[in-house]
Amino acid sequence: MAKLSITQIRSDINTNPSQRGTLAALGLGKRGRTVEREDSPQLQGQLKVVSHLVEVEEA
Repeated sequence: MAKLSITQIRSDINTNPSQRGTLAALGLGKRGRTVEREDSPQLQGQLKVVSHLVEVEEA
């Protein structure tokens, strides 16, 4: 599986509680934070929920 680098580029202010929870589950929560995760179907689902808040690159 490939590693993905996920960076939060927008704030979670005025987002749904489920979107804030998804960001917390990813290990994000503040703008500018970056985490690396293994690609999986579950991760792709989480990224789809918060796609407008994050930027994804292959690591």
